[in-house]
Amino acid sequence: MYQRLKSVLLLFFGSCLNELLTMTMRFLSSFFTMMPRDPRPPMDTRLVGPRVILRLPLPSDWSRWRHLRSLSHDFLKPWEPAWPLDSLSRVFFDGVLRRHMREWRQGVGYAFLIFAKKEKDSSPLVGEVRRGGVPTGAGLENKKLFQRHSPHPNPPHEGEGILIGGINLNDVRRGVAQKGTLGYWIGQPYAGQGLMTEAAALVCDFAFRDLKLHRVEASCLPHNEPSKRLLQRLGFAEEGYAKSYLRIDNEWQDHLLWGRTER
Repeated sequence: MYQRLKSVLLLFFGSCLNELLTMTMRFLSSFFTMMPRDPRPPMDTRLVGPRVILRLPLPSDWSRWRHLRSLSHDFLKPWEPAWPLDSLSRVFFDGVLRRHMREWRQGVGYAFLIFAKKEKDSSPLVGEVRRGGVPTGAGLENKKLFQRHSPHPNPPHEGEGILIGGINLNDVRRGVAQKGTLGYWIGQPYAGQGLMTEAAALVCDFAFRDLKLHRVEASCLPHNEPSKRLLQRLGFAEEGYAKSYLRIDNEWQDHLLWGRTER
């Protein structure tokens, strides 16, 4: 009698527990289904403005990237971390490219090269975001990097002129922060012409409109007057002063802190 009662109770409570677990899993499943996913723009995203085109670097960009960085070494050196000895090598470039692609896939960073538009290129709407796949046979030395892409009638090189610089949206954080950090560089021959202002405006628009971020941050050395004017033109507010903030040109240096929120 006792054994039979024990079996009945175990069966009853086991059934109740199983039903409770089932209901809990259904609730959690519906809850996470209703939660909005963070936007993940494809890696073939292009940002197009009146004078510039921005896109993710390709393996075939190495030679002109190396040329521009080498040409601008003395101009960029005071504003950047110390360059490694192999900083212009193919191996270094491919490593950086793999990191950029990994960060893009994970949604934590978005890197772009900046190209001047060809003079006779038909201009799209200002700020248009074009999507196009990486073409096959486009001189890609490391095709495995782009194995997720398919051919597209509008290749990334369409309308692109000379390479003039680079710009990144780094350290993208979600959750309660919803922010990213802006970083940029421009080749010496193209500085002071408003091209970086246009490129940075495109990236800020991409951050707020496409990524749905609430805030974009930036920093610069206190004596970097061009960068300060750039951030002011973009609507950034100076928010603070950080002592020994970043190691630039082999020295820990103070930085001004800037921020801009979604308008």
